[in-house]
This record gives sequence, C-alpha cells and structure tokens, in this order.
Amino acid sequence: MHVADRPTIGIFGAGKVGTALARLLVGSGYDVVMAGSPRQTALALLVSVVAPGARVGTPDELVAQADVIIVAVPFGKAASVPWSEFGGRIVVDAMNYWPPVDGHIVEVDADERSTSEIMAARNPEARLVKSLNHVGYHEMEDDSMDAGSPLRRAMAVVGDDPDARAVLARIIDDLGFDPVDGGPLANGRALEPGHPAFGRELSADELRALVAPGVHVAA
Repeated sequence: MHVADRPTIGIFGAGKVGTALARLLVGSGYDVVMAGSPRQTALALLVSVVAPGARVGTPDELVAQADVIIVAVPFGKAASVPWSEFGGRIVVDAMNYWPPVDGHIVEVDADERSTSEIMAARNPEARLVKSLNHVGYHEMEDDSMDAGSPLRRAMAVVGDDPDARAVLARIIDDLGFDPVDGGPLANGRALEPGHPAFGRELSADELRALVAPGVHVAA
C-alpha cells in the first residue's frame, strides 16, 4: 500500500534495472510511475507482470506526477529523456556507461568529468544525484535487508544538492540498504564501472572510505 508521506517515484526505463527498482519501491510502499521506450509495445502489460503495482504513463505524465525522477535507460539512450523538463526536480542518474554495450562515445571518453556531471550539464537546473547504479539489478532484491542488520549492504548517493542527497538517502534506507552520503557529484566517478566502489559488496564505512572519506551517512 502506498504510504502517503513518501514521494511518488518516476522511472524512465522499463528494462532490468528499472523494473527491479520498481518492484523494490512498490514493495516499500512507494507510488511508482514508469515510462519506457516509444518502441516498447505492450508496456502496460509488461509492467503488470514484472513490476505489479507500478503504473505506466507517458513521459509528460511521469514528469508531472513524480516527486523524484530516476533515469534508468541505457546510457547511449540518455538523449531520449526529456531533460529540459527537469528544472528544479530531484533526478537520479542510475545509468552506467558501458562501451561493450554503448560503443565508445568519443565525447565521453575524452571528457574528464564523471558521467553524471556530463548528464547534469543537460539541465543545470535539475537537482541531479548519482545513485542506484553501482549495485547489480539482481543484487538489489537479493541483498535488501531490514534496518539494523549487521550484514546490510551500503549504497552511496552523490550530488551537489545536500537536500536532494538526503531525500535519496531515505529512499535507499527504505529499499533495504545503508545509505552513504558521498558528497559532491564529482565523487560519482568512484561509482562508475571500472572504479573502486562499483559492483562490490561493502559496508557503509568501507564504501564511504572509497567514495568520500570523512563524509557521514545521510539517513
């Protein structure tokens, strides 16, 4: 059942990551609306099967209804998301740049910024954070644990807006992970494929030491 004081979550992308997140969020009491690729047929049927309880909407409906927007499309499809509509909104970059999948994107390879800083430049008015990307979609459901468990896995959130980071930290806690405040968006480099925190099962202290030494948990 939807908990009234929790934000509505919009998810762009109905692939494995998006649907895994939708299942966890619905199970944690969140209202979830999803939008998929324009080429994805029978999306409502798909979501009803793989993420029951989530709703399907158009991109415009998602932007209008969601308090927090998660972008979980393939990195190479990032331009298909309506970034121009995200001004003032909390936006979660849950994407990863995978050259074996996306191909080598010359502009990204040559850019010294983290991939999330590149995404943030698409709309500087968006309150963009990086999170939900460094734990595998299958592990999100398998490793989710109740608060207080000594074996609880950590998940980081980075971003230049402290309040946006705090909102995501509460969501991460509800999903069954220990939230780690990783500081500014530039620290997101550590969460990307090929970097220290990606894909590793870490405690909050271990993850914090890799992403943002000296920064405290923001739950």
